[in-house]
Amino acid sequence: MKIVYGKYIKRVCDVLFAVALLPFVGVVIAVSGLLLWLEDRGPIFYNSKRIGRGGVVFIMYKLRTMKVNAPDVRNEDGSTFNSATDPRLTRIGKLLRQTSIDELPQIANIVRGEMSFVGPRPDLPEHLSCYDKTELPKLRVRPGVTGYNQAFFRNSVRWKVRLQHDVYYVDNLSMGLDVKIILRTLVGLIGSKGLYVEQKASEGTRERY
Repeated sequence: MKIVYGKYIKRVCDVLFAVALLPFVGVVIAVSGLLLWLEDRGPIFYNSKRIGRGGVVFIMYKLRTMKVNAPDVRNEDGSTFNSATDPRLTRIGKLLRQTSIDELPQIANIVRGEMSFVGPRPDLPEHLSCYDKTELPKLRVRPGVTGYNQAFFRNSVRWKVRLQHDVYYVDNLSMGLDVKIILRTLVGLIGSKGLYVEQKASEGTRERY
């Protein structure tokens, strides 16, 4: 059943839900894009190369949250730096990131077959060389708009720990787990706990549910 769900049912559900949500998502993106443009007249979208299923590189779409020409700042482990006081964020961008509205354009990646609603978040291409053999199973599935880490930890654990969680998700892939992740993600959007790396959870922990 796991193979059937992962290979067929999950993809059919992705396409059906993506098509159903397109009108609503389109309105939210249009309004958010207008607000972004009014704030600093910069581009609306931020497009980034990411690693997809099987290690294939694709372009992931997001709404821009940072100021034009903002420098790329990384944590020591190479993951993206996040902070509630990050001066690179625009006022609208900070709100979009807190509510995860900036991720909505990825519905286009879902329709194109590059992403799923639920799955490991995709890493940058340069991170592939940092994977060890125990972490490569992450690439067996399509990356997701949300995933195990985003639902239960957001950005509060280090990158290598997130990779362990991603492999756990792949090994335990099921419709039940995906539903739990989606519900937990929706609950998490109400608050911002774990959104920024200053709020660190203990490494190596995995919440039971």
